[in-house]
Amino acid sequence: MNSKITNQLKDKYDNINQDVEIHMEGLLHSKPINYWDYIQTDALLNLQIQRTVFPDEKVFIMYHQISELLFKMILSEIEQVAENNSLNTEVFTDKIMRVSRYFDVLTSSFSIMKDGMDIEQYNKFRTTLTPASGFQSAQYRKIEFSSTELINLIDNRFRDTIDRSSSYENAFEHLYWQSAGKDYKTGKKTYTLSAFEARYKDEFIRFTKFYQKNNLWSKFKSLPKDDQKNKDLVKAMRHYDYTVNIKWVMAHYNTANHYLNIGGETAEATGGSEWVKYMHPKYQKRIFFPDLWTKQEIANWGTDI
Repeated sequence: MNSKITNQLKDKYDNINQDVEIHMEGLLHSKPINYWDYIQTDALLNLQIQRTVFPDEKVFIMYHQISELLFKMILSEIEQVAENNSLNTEVFTDKIMRVSRYFDVLTSSFSIMKDGMDIEQYNKFRTTLTPASGFQSAQYRKIEFSSTELINLIDNRFRDTIDRSSSYENAFEHLYWQSAGKDYKTGKKTYTLSAFEARYKDEFIRFTKFYQKNNLWSKFKSLPKDDQKNKDLVKAMRHYDYTVNIKWVMAHYNTANHYLNIGGETAEATGGSEWVKYMHPKYQKRIFFPDLWTKQEIANWGTDI
């Protein structure tokens, strides 16, 4: 055996107070890795549990599972930025562009949903999904929390008046996606929203307490002033913002419209949300990095696509 590697292994296990000989002996009894065990293909391919007999429901399930895996990849990249205390523009730009590429895949993949399912099948199996809703993706909510400050995720109707030092609880009650399941006049919430909060609200609040100062926007603003003017980084930040909050959202919106606009009438989403105003960027003006856009660009947000 290469003596250099042997010494490196000894150093590795010495550093954690372990006997390298025991670990090397363990290699004698371990079996070689193969693709199907490493990727866990058997487990992965058995996660598609249908509620109906319609074959296109399997497409629907797998598409959303693939999306959740991509969300996990995105969160991993953002976490590396959040936990890096010596960021430079090169690393920051690289991570932002990685995340953007994942969202580029998500955006283009909506053609699988839009053109890859039979409308009649969809409108039959979708009734069995009530009251589940796509807005219940906890990972996507975490992507938003880790991308920008909470004020930029507040419902556009309340953004100018809410106290910026408001408690997490109060801010949470005014997040834009609350409008998907809440009557602001009565405060009554749908089962879809209530169940989502019961499952994730405490976790979200813990998550946002770290990311309120470590989100991508805050990390960018903590860079030296000259770094904040770096053309490649600014371009990458704008690309990410536009890709997530306009291109991807509109691809989702147009796909939903393809299936839910029936005979000129807009059908209700499975979770009961007023999905048109909830989703369309021109209503909510979700913008992660507002200072990187001109007043004109913000005024026209979501109207040019």
